[in-house]
Amino acid sequence: MRRAGASVLLIAFLAATALSAASAPQQRGRSTTPARKPAAKPAAAKPVPKTEPAEVKCPEELGTGVRTKASFCFVLAGRDPAEGVLVTIPPHTQATLTFDIHNRHTYSEEEIRAGRGFAKYTAVIGILSMKGDLLGRGAVQTEFRTAKDLYDRISGGAGPGGTKAVAPLGNEQVTITVPPGVDQVSLLGEVLDATTAAGREVATPGRPVAIVSNVQVTYLPAPPPRKR
Repeated sequence: MRRAGASVLLIAFLAATALSAASAPQQRGRSTTPARKPAAKPAAAKPVPKTEPAEVKCPEELGTGVRTKASFCFVLAGRDPAEGVLVTIPPHTQATLTFDIHNRHTYSEEEIRAGRGFAKYTAVIGILSMKGDLLGRGAVQTEFRTAKDLYDRISGGAGPGGTKAVAPLGNEQVTITVPPGVDQVSLLGEVLDATTAAGREVATPGRPVAIVSNVQVTYLPAPPPRKR
């Protein structure tokens, strides 16, 4: 009986040793792969400034230039932003408004031949938010002696070549910074000092003070609203 018990213990020992030896190579052959880090999200693209013709609501249009093909709009004297030249500004984080400003001249070939063609103009307009906050001003000062002084002629009239008598004179570019949150601005006439053959003229509410053209806006688009 002692021999049988010893034999059982020996067999159990050998079996355990064999299982341990068989499992050892498998454990040694295993390789541990490090956990992969989640891929980094690509950096958000930086907004690129956009420059485009502005959306303009003109209360009184002059017309289209023969030479420049630009659209010309009268800026009327007044204080109510709703009555000015309204310019829409797209949603933005940064924005600048640019436009050309001209004096308003009534051309007369007869006055030139009579030696009464000289005229001198100074015009100032304000750029306001729709709440009435002044964002900036634009000004232009010119003198007229001959037809060569005109910046352009306007088509659609009864004058020579089918042009109108009223024409833009001089040209000054105006650039105004528009704060974020302002989505519309108004151009209103403030000062007019004109000396012509007809006499002296000043700004009168509702009457043209200057002319604008080439209205453009350059802006960095505002980020889209976050989804809730």
